[in-house]
Amino acid sequence: MRKLLNEELNRKSLEEFKLATKTPIVIVLDNVRSLNNVGSVFRTADAFLVEAVYLCGITGTPPNKDIQKTALGSTDSVSWKYFKTTLEALEVLKQNNYDVYAIEQTQSAIMLNDFKPDKSRKLAIVFGNEVKGVEQAAIDASIGVIEIPQVGTKHSLNIAVSVGVVTWDLFQKMI
Repeated sequence: MRKLLNEELNRKSLEEFKLATKTPIVIVLDNVRSLNNVGSVFRTADAFLVEAVYLCGITGTPPNKDIQKTALGSTDSVSWKYFKTTLEALEVLKQNNYDVYAIEQTQSAIMLNDFKPDKSRKLAIVFGNEVKGVEQAAIDASIGVIEIPQVGTKHSLNIAVSVGVVTWDLFQKMI
């Protein structure tokens, strides 16, 4: 088995990416403090043609060298917006007919493997702060909560890993 060369990967140009039909998902970052995590989220969003990333509260924004270190240019391909608060972002999303789900551990969360998105609807998925998770007000503003099933001792994943797991799962279910 031979490793593929970069030119064999059929990567989209920046212009092709901008014109491509996007996966109807907006990733919302609720007060994410690590700029490296933010950059990783942009790379995941690029990989799955996500519609946009919404950066809220203390979440850092491009251009920033620490974001760029992990984003590797994906801040140029992926659309993004900054909102002073997560609730402001969620209100805009709801006004534009997105179904908003928080990714968190709550009493009535739906396990990711059991979640079946309505393919006719657009999704917004809210990921929270590395320590505090998704703020309760954002959970209350969501129509539901999705939990990533975990069976180890920590029941906690890095936010960039969580975004990758959830986005991949939803991408597969929505295409």
